[in-house]
Amino acid sequence: MTERTIAPAPVAEPRTACPSAPRDGTPRWLRTYHRRERPRVRLACFPHAGGAATAFSRLSAALPDDIELLAVQYPGRQDRDAEPFAEDIATLAGGAAAALTAYADLPLFLLGHSLGAIAAFETARLLQERDGVAGLFVSAARPPAQDWQEPDLDTLDDDAVVAGLRRLGGVSDVLLRNPRSRHEVLRLLRADHNVLRGYHCDPHTTLTVPVTVLLGEEDPKNTLEQVREWGRHTTAGHTVEVHAGGHFALTERTGDIAPLLVRHIHEGLALGPAGPPAGLVRDIYLAGADGRASRPPTDLTALQDAARAVMTPIAYGYVAGDAGTGSTRRANREAFDRWRIVPRMLRGVTHRDLTVPLLGQRLSAPVLLAPVAAQSIVHPGGELASVRGATDAGVSFVLSSFSSHSMEQVAAAAGDQPRWFQLYWPAQPEVAESLVRRAEASGYTALVLTVDSPHFGYRPADLDHGYLPFLHGAGLANFTTDPAFRAALPPDADAAAVRAHWAAISTNPGLTWEGLAWLRELTALPILLKGILHPDDARLALAHGMDGVIVSNHGGRQIDGTMAALDCLPAVRAAVGPTVPVLMDSGVRTGSDVLKALALGANAVLLGRPYQYGLALGGRSGVRHVLRCLLAELDLALALTGCTTLGDLDENTVAPAGPLPAGG
Repeated sequence: MTERTIAPAPVAEPRTACPSAPRDGTPRWLRTYHRRERPRVRLACFPHAGGAATAFSRLSAALPDDIELLAVQYPGRQDRDAEPFAEDIATLAGGAAAALTAYADLPLFLLGHSLGAIAAFETARLLQERDGVAGLFVSAARPPAQDWQEPDLDTLDDDAVVAGLRRLGGVSDVLLRNPRSRHEVLRLLRADHNVLRGYHCDPHTTLTVPVTVLLGEEDPKNTLEQVREWGRHTTAGHTVEVHAGGHFALTERTGDIAPLLVRHIHEGLALGPAGPPAGLVRDIYLAGADGRASRPPTDLTALQDAARAVMTPIAYGYVAGDAGTGSTRRANREAFDRWRIVPRMLRGVTHRDLTVPLLGQRLSAPVLLAPVAAQSIVHPGGELASVRGATDAGVSFVLSSFSSHSMEQVAAAAGDQPRWFQLYWPAQPEVAESLVRRAEASGYTALVLTVDSPHFGYRPADLDHGYLPFLHGAGLANFTTDPAFRAALPPDADAAAVRAHWAAISTNPGLTWEGLAWLRELTALPILLKGILHPDDARLALAHGMDGVIVSNHGGRQIDGTMAALDCLPAVRAAVGPTVPVLMDSGVRTGSDVLKALALGANAVLLGRPYQYGLALGGRSGVRHVLRCLLAELDLALALTGCTTLGDLDENTVAPAGPLPAGG
């Protein structure tokens, strides 16, 4: 036996549970029992075999105002009783996924109970292609690849099926004694049971979203050992929560289960009370071994090897590849190793402030996600997954001109989180102007003009694969959606013509310092020049109207053998003075790296490859994991250094490797 059937009679539900149709007006797949005025997250719930959307009306009432519950209604029951039953799990998942796409404006969690866990799992697989799921809860269910050992109910008489239902509990004897309601219970149960028995899942099938498993300690069907195997089906980590109750505790003990769900949802999206980033360390220890399985490494220098195992060779080569022999990338890391942190003791550091004022805003952390092109080759969600992960962690995002999703789509996914737009200056001025105007209209608050890539560097990994993502259609969304770009193409231009036009105008090798005056007059947005290493270039940037600079060697992807960005940072800071915004990237991997860069003169850093590895390992949740780890380590490094705010960091916080000079 598998499931409990909720009585179709409306008197079994609270008077307040009045379902409303979804926003598209079709009352088919989704029900909302308690509409929230300003929800910040939604929870879509999938019922058990024989069950209906009404199973979750009490849970809906028990959730706080910031969480809106959507209940999935399967065909063949209640107000859908005239429709045929679904023939397989794919039908349930496909219908639910299609309906849920109308709710992409907010983070979405899925919850499935028993059979519903499998339907929710398959729905998550469909939605994760658009990075539309923040997490999955599964209740009273074995993993999808396990043999559920379910009997064929069509071979059992009604009395045997009813006996099994009574063993599981959750179905009123009043219903089972009434011939009419008993018939309906068994009709639904047998139909849904056939769907479950026909389901098969490859044991290697995985999600890229975290999974939380709910198990009643008195569940007669499932054991802790069995449900732990859910960890095999996600690359983003899983947690097992053992709670009081039996197989139907989710619907019978709503007062106990609702707070558990709320805690996980709030922690997962950082919607709850803001705690110090270092609280992640406590959370990981409290989760114990069950929280460790399939989670990306917390050693952020180990991400690259972990990501390589899941990425295609061409995608890995593009992200990890260097110019020439890779000496510039190695120099970037060696530069950080040449500096050592000098902690100070007994400073009474109990609370830290990681916020930083920058370009008229106060950012929640001195870290931004660097612009990285064509992120869809790393994960189907691409930049949408990355910006959502950044928003979850409270980190600002810099969107590449060469993104796989348009700047408008990314802006919508970012919500209120600050975002900047990186401009590769096109050879056609009208396209450049159009991109800038669109960025302004979409709420981007700064421009990052990258000047160190007038030509692609000599990158053996890409050359050996004969691969550039843009020539295969990835990374062109801002151009293919741009009216000025499209205006130069014939109406019947095919994909090859679009790529050829992009290749002809996407960069501007002839750009000079004098050309910056046009961009400065075009927009009032702050402009940062990215790719600066020489202090004279930093001075020239200010002389030509730029608002700040980003010290960068493009992560070692442009020229083999250049100076490390960190080695250039102090000279650039000295050249522009103490008040000009100076950021840096190239080689940043850990929270201690961030602290060193800030101590040597940076206002903030940009993080590049590590979050791409997190994206490969877990989509949105992988990016969030990387950023939470980075900020936790920075928070702890600040505390252990004896500093309360980022303003406490200066050149005395670090020293060159080797003996500390006498007198400090």
